[in-house]
Amino acid sequence: MQRFHDEPAHLDSKTRRKLEDQRRMQFRRAIEDRCEQRRLQLEMSDYPELIAANYLLSTKAARRKNGGKVR
Repeated sequence: MQRFHDEPAHLDSKTRRKLEDQRRMQFRRAIEDRCEQRRLQLEMSDYPELIAANYLLSTKAARRKNGGKVR
């Protein structure tokens, strides 16, 4: 694995492996988050009426919270 320039070259192998593992896990979590967002986006695009219903419910809740009309 390629080293980054911001890490010191004098780290022992255990510390270097730990840093590499942390970077790898951070990258993996980012990929998993992206995949989950894409999956949810596809599910929502299958049901556009849910998006409209959610909007209407949120504006109704905002009116009740504010005690008036939302513009």
